[in-house]
Amino acid sequence: MRAIEGLLAFPKIFIVELIMASSSSPNCFSAIAGGWLKLLFWGVWLWTCGGRAASTVKPSEISKVEDAQNFHMYYGQTFKVVKNAMDGHSYLLIQNNSRMASRTKYCTSRIKSFVIPLSNYSVDTDLFPVSFFELLGLLSSMKGMTSESVASECVLKLYEGGEIDIINKSEPQQFSQFSAHFISQSDHPQACNFANFVPFSEETPLQRAEWIKFLGVFANVESRANQVYNAIKANYLCLNRVALNKTKSFKPIVAWMEFYDGVWSFTQEALKLKYVEDAGGENVDNSINKMTYNISNPDDLDQLHAILCTVDVVIDGTYTSEPVNYTQSTFLQNINVEDHSCFAFLANQSLWRFDKRIQNSILDWFDGAVSQPQLVLADLTEALFPTRNYTSTYFRNIARLLKSLSHRHLSKASLSSTSLVFNLRKQCKCPQKT
Repeated sequence: MRAIEGLLAFPKIFIVELIMASSSSPNCFSAIAGGWLKLLFWGVWLWTCGGRAASTVKPSEISKVEDAQNFHMYYGQTFKVVKNAMDGHSYLLIQNNSRMASRTKYCTSRIKSFVIPLSNYSVDTDLFPVSFFELLGLLSSMKGMTSESVASECVLKLYEGGEIDIINKSEPQQFSQFSAHFISQSDHPQACNFANFVPFSEETPLQRAEWIKFLGVFANVESRANQVYNAIKANYLCLNRVALNKTKSFKPIVAWMEFYDGVWSFTQEALKLKYVEDAGGENVDNSINKMTYNISNPDDLDQLHAILCTVDVVIDGTYTSEPVNYTQSTFLQNINVEDHSCFAFLANQSLWRFDKRIQNSILDWFDGAVSQPQLVLADLTEALFPTRNYTSTYFRNIARLLKSLSHRHLSKASLSSTSLVFNLRKQCKCPQKT
């Protein structure tokens, strides 16, 4: 009887997974019967072997993946399992007040175990969006990072105050002092406490933003992760509806492009194409059959100029080590044109770059813009349907004479000109020195 009670207390999410599995089986009865046997086994094990739950998971504390494709989560009574679809790793997260915490340890090519909530953690800062930790209020537990190359003002303040140490990558044994070390590149050797956090593997803005739930389970802050993501998603979808309602008889044509080694390329990145569509625009690649143009080739150059004469908005994503010095003149020099009278995007002052927010020589585009895509969508909507009374967050217009690049106090960028957009970072406070 006690075993059955334990079974009935088992989280509903497992029952949902069971039903989903049975619905795809050619023999539904066999799948259901086999599934219930497995479920019964787990219920008995948790009751007799695991003991009565010391930290029962409440429904309000559960995160459910809604949009992201590359991670999945499952809940037990005193543990959680996070499955990373990109590297095949499963992370077994065991509550620190359960019997399992002192008895169970996994470190294999497939499974790693962590005791949660994490007491501390470190981060490999190479292309790692630390703003997710900032939104979760977890920066006070961040005690190590591999470099100071981060765009977060709060993280830099903690580092300068001695709260975060720089850990040398060439001495991997130093990472063992942390409960977890989060990385974003899985092609390197990984120790037992390494966890791969890869929002960049997703193709849409909201899919990337939902990875906040991945980090939330490591700290038992699912409620906060759910709250943040739901707010971001609701704001993003609201802005999307507003943008689509602004579209008239035709959509603005957008060329998102970049210049490298003498060649201009129109973007094929799904994320950027999705942003343009959600902002009410049409991507130029839908109307051309060639994506790259070599400016040293006269035919290519003529074709490029002809295409640019047909677009309404240009987003120049060309890399430069000194963004503040990249201006409209730089763009015109790169496209090798003297007569640009046919370029409507210049006449309408609609030439943009996404390097407005920069800290410590690092673009916040690869950090804060990942965790808060609603700010990017708001910027793009203004670029496509200008109101002239909105202060952008990530995009700066290099067709205007006013310098719009800010190097300091990035988290204080004003968005008060519109009631439709909010910046969750403005609500976060940097942890005080302990």
